[in-house]
Amino acid sequence: MPIRKIAIMPNHLIHETSPYLLQHAHNPVDWYPWGSEALQKAQVENKPIFLSIGYSACHWCHVMERESFTDPDTAALLNQYFIAIKVDREERPDLDSIYMSAVVALTRRGGWPMSIFLTPEMQPFYGGTYFPPAPRYGMPSFQEVLASVQQAWQNDHQQVMLAAQHLSDHLRTTIPWSVDQSDQLDSAVLEKAATILQQSQDHEHGGWGNAPKFPQPMAIEFLLQRASLGDTSSLHAAEKALLAMQRGGMYDVVGGGFHRYSTDDIWLIPHFEKMLYDNAQLSRVYLHAWQLTQKVEYLQVCTQTLDWIIREMRHPSGGFFSSLDADSEGVEGKFYIWEKAELQGGLAPKDFNLLQSIYHLPNSGNFEGKIILQRRADLEELACTIGVSTQFIVEEMGRLHQKLFALRALRTRPQTDDKIIVSWNAFTLQTFAEAARALNRADYLQVAQQNAGFLLQELRPAGSLLRSWRNGQARHPAVLEDCAGLILGLLSLYQTDFDPKWYQAAQSLAEELITQYTDPQGGFFDTPDSTSDLLLRPKDLQDNATPSGNALATHALLCLSAYSDTTENITIAGRILSSLQENLSLHPLAFSYWLQAFHFAVSPVRQIAIVWPSSQPEPRDWFVNLNQSYRPFTILAGAPLPLPENSPALFKDRPLVNGQAAIYHCQNFTCSLPVTDLHSLNKLLAE
Repeated sequence: MPIRKIAIMPNHLIHETSPYLLQHAHNPVDWYPWGSEALQKAQVENKPIFLSIGYSACHWCHVMERESFTDPDTAALLNQYFIAIKVDREERPDLDSIYMSAVVALTRRGGWPMSIFLTPEMQPFYGGTYFPPAPRYGMPSFQEVLASVQQAWQNDHQQVMLAAQHLSDHLRTTIPWSVDQSDQLDSAVLEKAATILQQSQDHEHGGWGNAPKFPQPMAIEFLLQRASLGDTSSLHAAEKALLAMQRGGMYDVVGGGFHRYSTDDIWLIPHFEKMLYDNAQLSRVYLHAWQLTQKVEYLQVCTQTLDWIIREMRHPSGGFFSSLDADSEGVEGKFYIWEKAELQGGLAPKDFNLLQSIYHLPNSGNFEGKIILQRRADLEELACTIGVSTQFIVEEMGRLHQKLFALRALRTRPQTDDKIIVSWNAFTLQTFAEAARALNRADYLQVAQQNAGFLLQELRPAGSLLRSWRNGQARHPAVLEDCAGLILGLLSLYQTDFDPKWYQAAQSLAEELITQYTDPQGGFFDTPDSTSDLLLRPKDLQDNATPSGNALATHALLCLSAYSDTTENITIAGRILSSLQENLSLHPLAFSYWLQAFHFAVSPVRQIAIVWPSSQPEPRDWFVNLNQSYRPFTILAGAPLPLPENSPALFKDRPLVNGQAAIYHCQNFTCSLPVTDLHSLNKLLAE
């Protein structure tokens, strides 16, 4: 049968909001978004579904589009024999989770673009990732794959359906996990996990594992939590990674912000995309490292990254965009790399000589003949080598970077994926709120407040949380990480400005979490019970580039419990954590956020409530004193009396002392007598 070729017209993606889907809206492939229209069409026509999942900043997604999805012959094959569906994994992490598990089961590896074939009943039967336009890398061409799948569908249909059923059954048995233990939580889990992280780190270059090397902010955060309790070995391991990453390469020393990961062991050559969720998590761990050590380079990285988010990743209404592309002008990393002659010509001789004393500038380049800026050493070592103060190095680097920033601004900037994802915004909200109170930055607080208001107004328009927003449209039901992450972000903001509306919103979201996501077998599903267009309800356990939704939910319930006068949330969280203790102690990189939640559950959590007369200003110096240090196991609340509506139960029976402001300090739900001065507060905190 001859293949029918069609004219190139906008396909069914043209009305979508996702930038990734819109990038494919003018392909000759007759793409559909995931939904009832495409699924019903597959059933009516009895055609297999070709499901392609990727995201806007994905380099190889762009490559496969250029090579295959814009090719008329490939498009004709797809259009005649398949129902082609394109999904943005950032909008639908539930679909991505289900079908990535299938690809890994089929091929033992995963990645994006994901290319998978389904029956009309959504059951997967064959798949992979990137397929080239011609046979290479030991892989068949994409057209060969399409022809082979079509022939199998037509000639071996029964075997295909049997394979699809077997794979679907496998997914149903491996994706769920249940809570079937009620053991006491053993704090030794934390020591074992920290020891493994310390021993398994790259002692030469910092971080964990070989190339490609990921930044692991959740593992670093756990180590910093240990360090806050006096564990110097954990602090050393965390600092080894932090110092290595911030020297440049994976970190953009000129404009701020981190690229996705390093393609080598020394953090020099990144995969150049910049993701909001990475930068939210990394800026937070650098903030905490500065609080613990007072090293200026940690503070510099934190504020430069947050300032980059404000400058380049913020919608005027307050939401944060998802990512910057790895490519510009069709070349990966072109926006970020330099030629030595360009640096020499763009700077005065004195400045170029200084730049050359700070950064490696080899004549032959360090990346495909070009230069990626990476410092020769840490700031203190550089200052010693050059014979100047650390402060001088910081100031001179700032001046040089401004000049390089101006030069770079003349280039074509990478594309922005400007959709707004709730969970990624929630991580960023938490970081800005913490930075606002740790650094006493009113501008950061304003950013956090505007972001929280935007999320609650635009992404929860009818009382149920949605996942993504772009150009005035909120789309797709939220998933567990959205709901739980936003609870944590709102609680962090409440601890910064003490506006009870944030606390009330967090409580309301917790009710939504319990009623819509609870699995009767224990823990939570990743999708709400209203989601109907799935093969199964996923329930991911491990942390990945972002925390597991279940880990976030567990931590959120524990934090909320510290504000309340009930223990129901503690019981739910404790049952979940008790069933995972062995995994946490043996596989800390895969369960790094879980370890943070576990740490909170077994630590002596401090609850501090400060009240003051409504006729007087809040005792700002008390809060500044409290927020100078990194206190991961402290919950803070503040309110004027009489109490504002919707204030936490933590304020119950907390009157003024002789009409004056008072500090109520409790630890593990046991309270001390109130105090009325900083000296007494500091004595309590030192106990």
